Amino acid sequence: MKTVFPSRLRWRVYLHGSITGFLLAVASAGVSAQTVSPSLQQQRDAFRAAYAAAHSGQDWRPLAQGLKDYPLYPYLEAAALQHDIKTASRAQIDAYLQRYAGMIPAEDLRKSELGWSAHQKDWTTFRHFYQPGLGDTLTCDALQANLAEGKPLDFDHDLAALWQKTSLPSACDPVLDSAFTQGLLTPQRVWDRIERAADAGNARTIDQSAGWLTGTDAAAAELVADALRSPVDVLKKASTVADTPRNREAVARALVRLARRDSAQAIMYWQSLSDRFAFNTRQRDRILVALALYNAVDLGPDAIQRLADLPPAAQTDATREWRVRVAVAKGDWKAAQAALAALTPEEMQRDEWRYWKARVAQKLGDGTVALDGYTALAQQATFYGFLAADQANLPYSICPQTLPTNADALAQVEADPGMIRAFEFFALGMLPDARREWDRAFPDLTPVEQRQAAALAARRGWYDRAVFAFGKSGDLDYYDLRFPLADKQRVLTSANNARIDPAWAFAIIRAETAWQTDAQSGANARGLMQLLPGTAQLVARRSGLPYDGSASLYDPAINIPLGTQYLANVAMRFDGSPWLASAAYNAGPVNAQRWVDSRGNLDPEAFILTIPFNETRDYVTRVMSFATIYGWRLYGEPIPITSRLPAIGTPYDPSVDPARKQVVCRATVPAASAAAVARTGKASP
Repeated sequence: MKTVFPSRLRWRVYLHGSITGFLLAVASAGVSAQTVSPSLQQQRDAFRAAYAAAHSGQDWRPLAQGLKDYPLYPYLEAAALQHDIKTASRAQIDAYLQRYAGMIPAEDLRKSELGWSAHQKDWTTFRHFYQPGLGDTLTCDALQANLAEGKPLDFDHDLAALWQKTSLPSACDPVLDSAFTQGLLTPQRVWDRIERAADAGNARTIDQSAGWLTGTDAAAAELVADALRSPVDVLKKASTVADTPRNREAVARALVRLARRDSAQAIMYWQSLSDRFAFNTRQRDRILVALALYNAVDLGPDAIQRLADLPPAAQTDATREWRVRVAVAKGDWKAAQAALAALTPEEMQRDEWRYWKARVAQKLGDGTVALDGYTALAQQATFYGFLAADQANLPYSICPQTLPTNADALAQVEADPGMIRAFEFFALGMLPDARREWDRAFPDLTPVEQRQAAALAARRGWYDRAVFAFGKSGDLDYYDLRFPLADKQRVLTSANNARIDPAWAFAIIRAETAWQTDAQSGANARGLMQLLPGTAQLVARRSGLPYDGSASLYDPAINIPLGTQYLANVAMRFDGSPWLASAAYNAGPVNAQRWVDSRGNLDPEAFILTIPFNETRDYVTRVMSFATIYGWRLYGEPIPITSRLPAIGTPYDPSVDPARKQVVCRATVPAASAAAVARTGKASP
């Protein structure tokens, strides 16, 4: 789930000067109680008071006595200047920018001054402070400044980079209008932009671009925009549309767009229109791929054949992989074997396809190939690695490493000004500012220093820094850092109260936010377990759990009990099944139920393989593997991953404790298991 991080949290805390709010912010940040010197605590208290004053336009300087050496001091003057940006003098702004050049608050102040100058059309002041590379809005403001001086636009120098983008801020509208007036927006350039916008699904940009065309070109552009907004309407009238190259492209896009929503209906329109329009090879291949691919996603009756019949040049990773998925769903193991053979060598490196190659071989009675595949894959601590270990009756292979302390590198980290500011903002609970400083400083550290910085962050309770850092660097064996047992007692208590598996609850938190307590999605889901305020309110009312408005969801003490209870409620809709409930948690219960209705006869592995949403399919496999790893972290020996994959309609009872899996560093094949699989072609069910 994509997340954003609310800057308003810090204003709520500091502008109101609420100590209760501050404590909530610190608790939400996951900051463990740390002993700090009285002088440092005094500085923090003074900074909070001065920061609130600066943002509200009050005199902050008396409150900042003794803070000159405090690492966050530069933010105070910047906050005050930004508040007074309408009246601040050029000399004041210049002096600050010179003192704190290269720092984040200086860049923010520069942008604020530029934004105000542009708003006032004070282009002299704007040019004084302008620097390239500050974003599209200010780039276009700078071009407006040039136009105000009577300087004509040069397409290659001024507009070429902007023109490649499929969405631009409103500040660019007058610039583009001027470019049109100057004759720079030739029909070919406009159509290039329309095609890019159509590829991005941006009808608004196409509408704007159509205004720079005339006659049939303008009508054709509007038809492309309509193909994105309402493909059925375009296809209904397609029989009366002239077969011109532009209209042909619009109809092709409408067919592709409709295929995503209703493959069967798109196929019907294709059958009636394929001879009506002289589609070129590229268009025809694009349409055939969309029809075959989304028919496969819908598990259409002829899906395997449609995918297999696609021209070689039209094949994509998605079409090749869905050919395997559909064959598995239909239980056509010969077709699945052929589809696997058609995957590229790069695709076959993925755990998913290595597992299914072994599984298909097992289904076809080739026990030796199956066992070899399972054994090799069982060395991976992933969803399919754990599945392979269960199939071959092997222990799980988890090879944890402990990051040793490098005193010199750690000292460099602790002395780095950017890192100092990042950790100080974290200690104050000002997480968006902490991340900005971290993201600025972290890339400049050496790899050794980066590892020490991430480990230091985890020790201080800033868990997501380590999760992201080691995931990105490929240092996957630092399990204690990548899978923190943060807020352990609260998660255990909440999960037990909700009667769900605590390891699963940990896994959901890890998959949702990686322990970013202030995470907020584009859909307004908030906090560790990404709860919508309406959902949280409903769960709280029905369960009697505390809830104090949407802002309280940033508090783990509120979010975790509500989140685990909601997870339990979702599971109840699907017989307690963790894997199905995980799919519903990500995609919504309505989508999950729709998939159950259409493919509920599949076993869990095949069902997961054919989940239509890529994000949800990946989410389910991640959560199930994370639950296994958290089971190991909590109890030493986790339950088998297959025990969390009950068949659809089979009740799942988390209180039943199956035989647990042994964990070793590298899985080896027991002789009895090898002989049995080789002899019978059958591994564990």
